Amino acid sequence: MTPRLSVEDLTLTEAVARHGSVGAAAKELLTTQPSASRRLSALERRLGTRLFERDTTGARPTPAGRELARRAARLLAELDVLPDQVLAATDAPSLAVGTIQALSPIVFTALDAELPGVTVHPGIDHGPALVQQVHDGLLDAAVITIADQTNLPRGVQGTLLGVSPLVLFLPEGAAPPRAGKRPLAGRTVLYSTIDLSGEAVRARLSALGAAPRPGPTIEAALRIARHRRTPALVPLLAARWWARAGDRLLPSPVPGQVTLSLLTRPPRPAVLTESLPGIAERVLGDGPDPSDAAEAG
Repeated sequence: MTPRLSVEDLTLTEAVARHGSVGAAAKELLTTQPSASRRLSALERRLGTRLFERDTTGARPTPAGRELARRAARLLAELDVLPDQVLAATDAPSLAVGTIQALSPIVFTALDAELPGVTVHPGIDHGPALVQQVHDGLLDAAVITIADQTNLPRGVQGTLLGVSPLVLFLPEGAAPPRAGKRPLAGRTVLYSTIDLSGEAVRARLSALGAAPRPGPTIEAALRIARHRRTPALVPLLAARWWARAGDRLLPSPVPGQVTLSLLTRPPRPAVLTESLPGIAERVLGDGPDPSDAAEAG
């Protein structure tokens, strides 16, 4: 079992390292040198390593002691300011909110606009990890795309924000699909669905004659498509967000949509409940839209 360190352990280690003497550290900590020496020896036995080389000239930290003293100084400094931070948190509301990397610029921009006066502590991770973090209380909320494709753990509730249909993104200079049953025959098509439907989308694109290629991220898929002047299949919310003048958004040749959900533990934070309609509107449809040419159709 890994030994647990106490605040007293950290304080003693930091003081001995700073003074270079057990006696001086004991004096600062209002204890006796024999008592401080016994505590330091007991700590070394628990950790299974020597922290200080001690002789009549003083105490010199070993590499292990130097590392512990360095970390102890940082942790003790954080503990010193913790009461003020706790009091500040009661005056300035804050939320820890997570989302996936692909949605992060869209989601956090929406939160910034809809939650004035609220400090948002952002978290970015994969969908399953975000679900677990909400369950464990590490996040107040998370915006994900797999809530309807997975079993949520007990105590986690999902609230539908809305859906975003897949669209075919055509960068400036890219030829539109041909008519007929195989409109994408022989063409590379980037795709990024940001949920668990990627394999089904790949199969449907292949059936249309395309050479489907998964994008590393939505933004990367669109940038690669623009560089190669090739189509990309992505959710409408992302296509609108990263569209430029001259790009076109066409109805998707394959069916599909991405469902966005807000995960929380009950009761949901009141400030989120009040702002939910505005957040959903901004995430699903209020991205940068440089020109009318970037509208679907």
